[in-house]
Amino acid sequence: MAFGTPKPAGPSHIALDLLKEVHSPETALAIFTEKVLHKPLHLRPTSPDPNSQDARARRRLQRVRKQEKSRRRQRPKPLSAKEKRITGIYEIPKESQKYHIYVPLYRMWLRYMWEILGMVKGKQNWVTAQGAGGKFASADFHGSKLIVVRSKCVSLVGLKGIVVRDTRFTFQIITEKNELKSMVRPFAFAKPGAHKDLAIPKNHTIFEFHVPQPDLIADTSDAMSDKDISDEDMRANALVFQIHGSSFKHRAVDRATKKFKQRPLPGL
Repeated sequence: MAFGTPKPAGPSHIALDLLKEVHSPETALAIFTEKVLHKPLHLRPTSPDPNSQDARARRRLQRVRKQEKSRRRQRPKPLSAKEKRITGIYEIPKESQKYHIYVPLYRMWLRYMWEILGMVKGKQNWVTAQGAGGKFASADFHGSKLIVVRSKCVSLVGLKGIVVRDTRFTFQIITEKNELKSMVRPFAFAKPGAHKDLAIPKNHTIFEFHVPQPDLIADTSDAMSDKDISDEDMRANALVFQIHGSSFKHRAVDRATKKFKQRPLPGL
């Protein structure tokens, strides 16, 4: 009986038998020991780490942080009409209710109207109702000088001043006597002579404003006083326009993009 190479003690492994078919017994045993017997096996713990957060709680925290971040990026909620009245953000301070403060604004408005109408100094300017009607309907009247020529409230007729605020239903003006028409009241509670505390309503009121020729005002600087032009010269050389307030009940920002159509005026 021939004696061969002694076999390793213990049961044989299928991987070791396969390695012996292609390698020598010593090489096969070395590879088997290194790659199979001593190969590390990484296992995930069956219980979570007590120091780590629960997966659901982690997702909830991420969702809350994302909502807070998006909330900071959002624009602030606009104030309601009641909050605006309480805070008085549109009220003009008493020290700013001076007529001379708004004369430069009136000069600026004149240059604005000349540009809209295409009026050039030293040139004969022709302005028609059809060509200028649409431009006036969408124009901004902050800074214009308005005169009340007709109204259901007789005490308002003859009032004139510079527009400091153009709302949907009223014109708020500052008069030459430094009186601001800023308080809005229903006509049912208005008394004769109480127009000093009223804004001028647009409903059932006809307003008139003048646009003088550029040649009439040689200097349109802010330092020029409004008294340099007499009322006679203003009426004789200016373009006179009238606004029917009942058909003009829109905010200035809404009129800029609104298309007006010709309709009959039953109030006439």
